[in-house]
Amino acid sequence: MRYYVNDKAQANGDHEVHTQSCQYYDQIVSKTYLGDFQSCAPAVREAKRTCYTQSNGCSYCSPACHTS
Repeated sequence: MRYYVNDKAQANGDHEVHTQSCQYYDQIVSKTYLGDFQSCAPAVREAKRTCYTQSNGCSYCSPACHTS
């Protein structure tokens, strides 16, 4: 599955990681492609490593990685 991180932070400072099939994907104006992953955990790790240390999974498309 293809994962992207939202370049715009949420109010709490988190940059949410989304799948390309997320219901909110088309509403994200600026996003960075993270890669293809089997689950959200490695995608969030990649976002933290390469883009934004304060990254979190989307509560809708990556609920297993949504922590705040």
